[in-house]
Amino acid sequence: MPRYLSQHTLACLTRQGAEELAKRMHGAAPVTARRVLVNMHEGKMLVEFDAPGREELEKWLALEKFHFDWLLRVELESTAGGSLQPL
Repeated sequence: MPRYLSQHTLACLTRQGAEELAKRMHGAAPVTARRVLVNMHEGKMLVEFDAPGREELEKWLALEKFHFDWLLRVELESTAGGSLQPL
């Protein structure tokens, strides 16, 4: 399944609010949140998703009212040795 990264801006959100967002992300279907990374100081969140396609992910984000700054499909990932492998 294709993998995506998204960036979201968090405005005036507490740690508890960010945790609630992370729980909502992890409860997603038909997309799957793999990781949710949050920087409270800068008000940014990165989410790593598995999704059938970009359109499905964008529809899910819109349905859940998760605005995103950008969305990137990940095609290659490095191994421990540094070589790039297709996902």
